[in-house]
Amino acid sequence: MSTISREEVAHMARLARLEVTDDELDAFAGQLDVILESMQTLGEVDTDGVEPTSHAVPLVNVFREDQPQPSLPRDAALAGGPDTAEGRFRVPRILDDEE
Repeated sequence: MSTISREEVAHMARLARLEVTDDELDAFAGQLDVILESMQTLGEVDTDGVEPTSHAVPLVNVFREDQPQPSLPRDAALAGGPDTAEGRFRVPRILDDEE
């Protein structure tokens, strides 16, 4: 497998709009080489007969089924707030009336 040149790394950095130093170009070129070699090795693995999966282990829903039940009465819920008006929580205005 051929190695990635500094020029190719610089080109990728320009495309990604990243500023990289000369030292970083050398370091990134070496790191990208390792990644590509690893991908090439994985590509050589015989996967015939292996089912594609999205997860290594089966997913199981750990939540209980929803069961309707009575909710907290409005007055009890509003009792926990610092200020209420007209059956609602009252909060400071954060927007002007202007659009």
